[in-house]
Amino acid sequence: MDHGVTQAAAAGTIAIGGDLVVTRMGFGAMRLCGPGIWGEPANRQAALDVLRRAVELGVQLIDTADAYGPEVNERQIA
Repeated sequence: MDHGVTQAAAAGTIAIGGDLVVTRMGFGAMRLCGPGIWGEPANRQAALDVLRRAVELGVQLIDTADAYGPEVNERQIA
């Protein structure tokens, strides 16, 4: 089922640092942490499902920051 979903590749690609080519459509992971972007999410499985879906749609760049969690998103992505 596609539900009218657009793949990330539709946005084209861009080179980061001159040699790493990724899709222009990235995913901002800030809201996958707990309340106030701090701590573990209330539903870790739901957060992982969102990340997996982003990858299924072709997202190659997931934006995180050490201030989220802290380090919660990095562990979820790993």
